[in-house]
Amino acid sequence: MAPVTDLHVASPTDRPDPAAREAAVVARTPAPRTRRTLAADLRVLGVRPGDVLLVHTALSTLGWVAGREQAAILALQDAVGPTGTLVVPTQTGSNSDPSEWQAPAVPADWWDTIRGQLPGFDPARTPSDGMGWLPETLRSWPGAVRSTHPQTSFAALGPAAASLLARHDLDCRFGDRSPLAALAGAGARVLLLGAGYDACTAFHLGEARSAGAPRERLACAVLGADGERRWVDYVDVVADERDFATLGAAWEATGAVTAGPVGSAHARLFDLDAAARFAATWIPVHRAGWS
Repeated sequence: MAPVTDLHVASPTDRPDPAAREAAVVARTPAPRTRRTLAADLRVLGVRPGDVLLVHTALSTLGWVAGREQAAILALQDAVGPTGTLVVPTQTGSNSDPSEWQAPAVPADWWDTIRGQLPGFDPARTPSDGMGWLPETLRSWPGAVRSTHPQTSFAALGPAAASLLARHDLDCRFGDRSPLAALAGAGARVLLLGAGYDACTAFHLGEARSAGAPRERLACAVLGADGERRWVDYVDVVADERDFATLGAAWEATGAVTAGPVGSAHARLFDLDAAARFAATWIPVHRAGWS
C-alpha cells in the first residue's frame, strides 16, 4: 500500500494511453487468460474451497484477460467456491489532510477550503483511490460489503463478508479493532496476485501490534450518524510500508510462502496471522527509530 497521504488522482495528461498499455499487455501474453484458466491456476497454487482470501492485485501482471477484472473476480470466486470469501483493500488515501499531500502537493491557501469541502466518506458511494480496477469492481459487486473506515476500508464478497468487516474503528486503521484482526482470527490467507510485499496489509497488522510502535495524528472527512459531514482528526500507529519489500523477503525465507504462476503473474499465498506475527517481531528489530 502507498502511504495514505500520497494517493492522488493523476491528471489526464499524466496517464498512459490505454490502447498502448493494452497493446503492450497483449504482446507479452502467450495466450488469452480466461476465467477458467485463472481459476485452474489458483487451484494449483493452493487456493481451496471455503478459503477466506485477502487479495492484493496488480491486474496487468496476469497478462491479457478476456473479461479483465470481472473475469478475475469470477475466477477467484470459482476457486474459493460458494463458502469462501474474498476481501480486498478499498482505501481512500486522498481523504486526508491536504497539508500532508506530496504527490502532488497543493497550495497552502487551498487547505482550509479542502478541509471544509472534501466530501465525507460514504462506504456505498466513495470510490477507492489508487487500488486498481479489481478492488473497485469487487467493491461495487452485488452483495459486496465495505468496512467503514474513511481512509483504509476493505470490501468483501462472500458469506463471511459482513462479520469480517463489522468493526473498523476510526483510530485503528490496521490493528486489533480492524478487519485485519478479524481476518487473522478467521484463518484467512493472503494472496498477492502479481502485487509486491509493499502492498501486503497483513504486515500493517503486525506493525500495529509491534513493540514501540510510534503514533501519528491524521485527519479526514466523515459522515456522522446524522448524515452531517465533519472534518475529524485521530491518532493511530504510524503505517509505513517502505521496508515491506525487505520484510517480505525475510518472511519468504522462512518457507511459509507458496509461490507460483497465475496467468502471467507471480503469485504468493500464505497465512495472514502468521505473516502478521512475523512482522510484529521483525519490525522492532530492523526498523530504525521504532523501539
